[in-house]
Amino acid sequence: MRQKIARATIKEVASVAGVSTQTISRVINERPDVSPETRKRVQEIIKQLGYRPSALARSLIQKRSYTLGVVTAGLKFIGPSRTLSGITSAAEKEGYSLLLKELSHFDTTAIPPIFQAFHDRHVDGVIWAVPEVGKNHDWINHNALENGIPTVFLTMEPTENILVVSIDNYLGGRIAVNHLFEQGYRHIGHVAGPMDWWEAQQRMVGWQDALNDAKMKSEANQWVEGNWSSASGVEAIKKLFVQYPEMDSVFVGNDQMALGVLQVAAQNGLRVPDDLGIVGFDNIPESAYFSSPLTTIDQNQYEIGRVAVEQILKIIQSSSEGWESAKSNSFILSPTLIVRQSSVRPKEVR
Repeated sequence: MRQKIARATIKEVASVAGVSTQTISRVINERPDVSPETRKRVQEIIKQLGYRPSALARSLIQKRSYTLGVVTAGLKFIGPSRTLSGITSAAEKEGYSLLLKELSHFDTTAIPPIFQAFHDRHVDGVIWAVPEVGKNHDWINHNALENGIPTVFLTMEPTENILVVSIDNYLGGRIAVNHLFEQGYRHIGHVAGPMDWWEAQQRMVGWQDALNDAKMKSEANQWVEGNWSSASGVEAIKKLFVQYPEMDSVFVGNDQMALGVLQVAAQNGLRVPDDLGIVGFDNIPESAYFSSPLTTIDQNQYEIGRVAVEQILKIIQSSSEGWESAKSNSFILSPTLIVRQSSVRPKEVR
């Protein structure tokens, strides 16, 4: 009798099934060149014996570690944490484990030790999931990624010879403003995110260009900078009410700051959306339950993580030439508008 703590081997499965170990491997890897009868018999025996393929053996045979290095920062923010969730789920689905490195701050300069550690652990690829803040991505051009590990970068400006996956924040800003125009608003302010963030910059430029295209000026008094928090949204909208009294609507750089805007609007006796239209950005789950329910730009950060894994695995599975050619590709995902009560102005007042 087999002891319960012993582990069934592929040879034992093959012996009981009366087939070769190659056939067992084909069944495990879902190869098509196995008859339905054999596949069913092998699967039943695998279940009976409790056989589990060895990840170590697979790594040795295929000369891969089936591990991805992931570098992230700012997990207290919704975007980075959602993206990491997408990476984790997609990697697990593909049979990959993650070696996670969380930076203590966005602008770390200790880049070589990070890649050296990944190299020592034989990771198959790296996902650099640190948002572009200030000049924290300048090292990419200086180092030219000579470490030889396939790498994909997230949430940064598309750059030549760099594989980037990101959301089109600029388009999101334009969509938000154009929606407010369609609702009859004409004096559209902006509560921006922290302006050292590339994402905040892009959303603001989208706001500016949408105004300019509509022959509306975007002046300095029409926007205020926040820091992504609800508290900063409160302070920003208070300033905007003073410096831009004509304002009848506002595009807010994220939903958390929009929550602060809604609070101040209620305190000032303003009706949303009659007196003030509001559009946020992110589509956090709570935004549908704000008072009023918040119109927002949905950027699927989970999808960014999934696409990043998809692309890095394509590179890993290709030749070195495939890695070089893939570097120049950028995958910019389009955001979508989620319309709720906070911006749908009654037709009689449009």
